[in-house]
Amino acid sequence: MYIVLWLIFGAIVGWVASILMNKNASMGLLANIVIGLVGSALGIWLMGFFGFGVPDAFSLTGFIVSVGGAALLIAIITAVRRNKK
Repeated sequence: MYIVLWLIFGAIVGWVASILMNKNASMGLLANIVIGLVGSALGIWLMGFFGFGVPDAFSLTGFIVSVGGAALLIAIITAVRRNKK
């Protein structure tokens, strides 16, 4: 059951981040899920790295941190792709 919740959470986080980064048209459901889950891990890791408390994933703070991490991941991927061309 928890895997389904994580997939839904990742999809929503990835979708919101792709809208914020203006990449919604170029991303599909699978990309949103992957970006959302990896971005969530990145955001929560960065919170711990900088000495802030690690939020619960299924809270408003956790959602905001996850969207921020996913947006950062989209920005990194965009920059890497731009430099390869």
